[in-house]
Amino acid sequence: MAKYSKGSQEKVKKVMDEMKEGKLKSGRSGKKVTSRKQAIAIGLSEARKQGSRVPKAPVKK
Repeated sequence: MAKYSKGSQEKVKKVMDEMKEGKLKSGRSGKKVTSRKQAIAIGLSEARKQGSRVPKAPVKK
């Protein structure tokens, strides 16, 4: 079975396109996102909020 649902894949693609256009901003500071990893994390987070099937986020130590 696929790890990520189709909806979550589309969400991440949409967020990556926003980052490439320079329109993606981080939540708290509102600064422009330039990191690819950060953009993917934002996309997966938004997909989780939508209810798409995405593995749980890793727990920070």
